[in-house]
Amino acid sequence: MNEIFLEENELNIPLIGEEAPAFKAPSTKGIINFPNDYKGKWVVFFSHPADFTPVCTTEFIAFQDNIEEFRKRNTELIGYSVDGLYSHIEWVKNIKKNFGVDIEFPIVADPKIAYLYGMLHPSADSSHTVRAVFIINPEGKIAALLYYPLTNGRNIKEILRLLDALQLTYNHGRATPADWPNNTRFEDKVIVPPAGSLEEAEKNTSRYDCKDWYICFDKNPQQ
Repeated sequence: MNEIFLEENELNIPLIGEEAPAFKAPSTKGIINFPNDYKGKWVVFFSHPADFTPVCTTEFIAFQDNIEEFRKRNTELIGYSVDGLYSHIEWVKNIKKNFGVDIEFPIVADPKIAYLYGMLHPSADSSHTVRAVFIINPEGKIAALLYYPLTNGRNIKEILRLLDALQLTYNHGRATPADWPNNTRFEDKVIVPPAGSLEEAEKNTSRYDCKDWYICFDKNPQQ
């Protein structure tokens, strides 16, 4: 990946609600045909700036340490950087050697993916991807995206928390308040979508715990 590539291709960032860009690429677990290989699954697709870097190594270990938590949520992990497949393989072996951790999720190798997913931010670095996270729902659509700078590692617990919230909305049509499910005022209650009519507003206020007609709370349906 280089500056010439960036000049020839405008930065493209897929947005929430859009189809996740499809790709077919080699990985440390063989060829991946995305999204066809992940039908019916949630996916956390994340990039890192480069192999053999300290922050990225800690992140990969953290993702692997939580892989069973992701699997409980019907979610697969896919890692990515613009480095080549041989570099990915050597890095996985190095993590196993130095930390005793087997990286079970695939690391994809194809520089074009960085363009497809808007992972290169030239003002930050012209050749290394930022720490992008795309949470993709079972329909292959972008459910959420997060961007971290090259210098700071991601919070895996927050990614899991956001995934839980997204799955609650996807499965039950409820929104979640700030800091859910540990909100200091509302605990793990969820938010009922605001009423679209006067009649619906009156029904909601009699049916749910409403502070006003536009903000009503319900029990957490996942409990």
